[in-house]
Amino acid sequence: MDKVKSARKDDMQSIGSDLSEQIKAKTRDIHVRAENTQLMLNYQKGLITLPQYKLLLFSLYEIYRALEEELDRNASHPGVSPIYFPQELARLETIERDLEHFFGKEWQKRVIVPAATQRYTQRLHTIGKDDPNLLVAHAYTRYLGDLSGGQVLGKITQKSFGLSSGEGVSFFSFPGVSSPNRFKQLYRSRMNSIELTKEEREAVLEEALMAFEHNIQVFDDLQKMLSITEETSENQQATLIRPFSILHWSLGICAALATVGIGIYAS
Repeated sequence: MDKVKSARKDDMQSIGSDLSEQIKAKTRDIHVRAENTQLMLNYQKGLITLPQYKLLLFSLYEIYRALEEELDRNASHPGVSPIYFPQELARLETIERDLEHFFGKEWQKRVIVPAATQRYTQRLHTIGKDDPNLLVAHAYTRYLGDLSGGQVLGKITQKSFGLSSGEGVSFFSFPGVSSPNRFKQLYRSRMNSIELTKEEREAVLEEALMAFEHNIQVFDDLQKMLSITEETSENQQATLIRPFSILHWSLGICAALATVGIGIYAS
């Protein structure tokens, strides 16, 4: 175990002082875990259902509402201002448009999220109040993920649900970013310009791990919610089918007896 810890420490030291590279290295393993949750595997295979996508949008709405509230509140903080790009990156309004497309203007009355989403938003509000330096870990994890893999998921979503007009998938669109690759380079350079003490940097790296962990818990909770919903739906269908089957069987018996009776009477 000590050798493993020593090896990881050596790897971190060999990466250099760039915060973006250190976060990437620190979260490499947990990033793979996040991509291999059941919900994300189904998504990547194009097997996500519309109910799954709608529930995911609800959670993304709450997560980005909390994240962007705290980024706005701390926009002038030295640990936030370098990576504050509301015009280019803000997702809240795009998610609201998607939810209105699916649920109508009163979509907010339909919002339902799992406990993991609530824990995630609580964490964002806590660090926004107590330690804004840590917000960079969550902003990096969410926004750069959306600019990378999120673009692939956007195409999968459009194809899966026939949303060719772009309605319902605004979340994946970044009209303020002409070149995602160039923008990601800019974002990383801004991250790397943030001045942090050694202790503050370590805290940001640990927070990046926590950001991924929160996302994994959200994905897992959503999958559980969907499983329960599908099971309940199947049970309700079975409950409806059984009385119908019994009634159909009873009518069949009555018809058979009537036919026999008529045959005997006719003879």
